[in-house]
Amino acid sequence: MNMVLKHDPLPSQEALAHFERRLRYEADCWDTHEAMQQPDPGFVLLDVRAPTMYDQAHIPGAINLPHGKIVGRKLAQWPKDTLFVVYCAGPHCNGANKAAIRLAQLGRPVKELIGGMTGWADEGFEFSNSTERSEG
Repeated sequence: MNMVLKHDPLPSQEALAHFERRLRYEADCWDTHEAMQQPDPGFVLLDVRAPTMYDQAHIPGAINLPHGKIVGRKLAQWPKDTLFVVYCAGPHCNGANKAAIRLAQLGRPVKELIGGMTGWADEGFEFSNSTERSEG
């Protein structure tokens, strides 16, 4: 028996609940790109990489706040119910996960941009570069 067939799939209702739940934790690059074209996308996009990496290239409209610097004081400029979508370099980087943990610990709504910079590039979307950044 091959590894795909080794474990029976869940019943459809359980699979539905699982995949719907994942969408509550994640945002994909395409949907995020589309939302960022609006005057108010409904969330704050946080690039949680080092400032030097942000300066080289980042997703347009993103604010740089490295995951290690996410503290309540730096989030005070946004209402408590502000959704943060966090990203880092890509699937090989867990910075977005660390940022999501910090935001959740601070009681802030958060989703992870799956794929991060790598996913953004894979979709063919452009990057910005800058020497300006906001760390709150």
